This record gives sequence, C-alpha cells and structure tokens, in this order.
Amino acid sequence: MTPKVKPSNTSLRLYEIIFESDTRAGKIYSVLLLICIVASVVVVSLESVSTLPVIFGRWLFVLEWFFTIIFTIDYIARIWVAPNKRKYIFSFFGIVDLLSIVPTYLGLFYVGAQSLMVIRSIRLLRIFRIFKLSRYVGEGQRLSLALKSSRHKITVFLVTILTCAIIAGTLMYLIEGPEHGFTNIPTSIYWAISTMTTVSYGDITPETGLGQTLASFIMILGYGIIAVPTGIVSAEMVSQKNKEITTQVCPHCLKEGHDHDAVFCKYCGGNLN
Repeated sequence: MTPKVKPSNTSLRLYEIIFESDTRAGKIYSVLLLICIVASVVVVSLESVSTLPVIFGRWLFVLEWFFTIIFTIDYIARIWVAPNKRKYIFSFFGIVDLLSIVPTYLGLFYVGAQSLMVIRSIRLLRIFRIFKLSRYVGEGQRLSLALKSSRHKITVFLVTILTCAIIAGTLMYLIEGPEHGFTNIPTSIYWAISTMTTVSYGDITPETGLGQTLASFIMILGYGIIAVPTGIVSAEMVSQKNKEITTQVCPHCLKEGHDHDAVFCKYCGGNLN
C-alpha cells in the first residue's frame, strides 16, 4: 500500500498565504492581488477608448502583459500548493483564474481577444474573504440555501406565470390582430411577458377598448408577480438559523462558509485544520 505523501511545511505556508487571509502575509498577498485585478480591468477598459491606444499604446501593452504574467504565476502557484489540484482547477475560481490569463495569450493569434480580460473583475469576489467580511459570506450562504429550498415553489410559480402569459398573449392576438401590431401569437406572448414584468417597451400597444381593458388587468397582475417570489424567498430566509460563519477555506474541496466552531468541512467531511 502506497503511503500518503503529506505536504511540506513550505507548501502549507504558501497555501495559507495564497488561499487564506488569516495571517498578515496572506492578507497582504490578497490585497496586492486585488489591486492588480482592479488595475488590469482599468487597463482593458482604457484600451477600448479609440484615442488612448494611439498615445499610450506601448504602456498599455506592457501593463497588460505585466498583469498577465502576475496572474499566470498566481494560477500556477495555486495549483502547486492546493492539496486537491483537480478540485481547484475545476472549481469556480479555478476556471475564472484560468480565463483571466487566457485572453492575452490568445491575443497573439486572434485580434481583439484581449477584451475578454474583463472577466478578471469576477475575481474581485474574493474581497469578501480577504477582508474577513464573514457577515456578507453568511448572508450569501443563507440566501443560497433559501433559493435552493424554495426552488420547487418558484418553479411552480414560473410555470403558472408562463401559462398566464400564453393565455393573455393568445387573447390579445385574437382581440387586436395583425393590423394593430400583434402579428402572431409569439409576438403577442412577448408583449404579455413584457407587460407583466412592468418592463413594457411600448413597441406594441393595444388600440381597441377590449384590448386596453385586458392590458389593464395584466398590468395589475404584474405587481402581484413581483411580490410573490420575493415573499417565497424571504420566508425561507427567515426559517434559516442565524449562525456565525467564518471565511475559512476547506483545503480539500476549497469551499467556505463553515461554522465558527467547525472542525470538519460540512461539504466533504475533510479536516479543516
């Protein structure tokens, strides 16, 4: 039986710095990385201004590659120190980290691929862990659980609304007809959905008295549509127990949102220490 290879002290130290932010070194590393992310997004945005590349094209090019090299080193280092490398590579942030560096290299072969680097802004989500804003992490955890618990109710609600939109759109097609802009049933259903959601662009409007009456009922129904899913999710959130949640990352599954006194990960059962 092959014995398990334990990570070295150097790997554990680098893991704490790169993945955690409890230590001073970890927080400094994370803050510097965030600054680079913000700066790189600003550089990409400035490149889209037609006059700036003409004047500062060389500097923008150098900065673009500077940040790309930093993020490449960061990505390789995360793979190296991660206990479960496969888990990190295919995790949400693992994919984001990869996508944040790929566009620059693709730019060597495809013109305009650098504009995809704005995906780096998604990495700013790490700010919730870096600055130990566990309150926001906890609220996000509760919201996620509330949405998951109420998914069946919301599904039934959406099916009901879709059915009402189909019926209302069909009736409006029969009432108004093509001469008033309701050229077919799908177009009429589009009108019904946009009216129900109170978005209504005004590109199609009923002109007959009966059509305007039906539209009035749909508009009133729209206010109830907004309130129902909000009430469903709110009720589920109230039912969630308020627990103190930390920002500690599990070294095995790379998930966070554990209880303050947790010793083992509630997702994979791995030891958090």
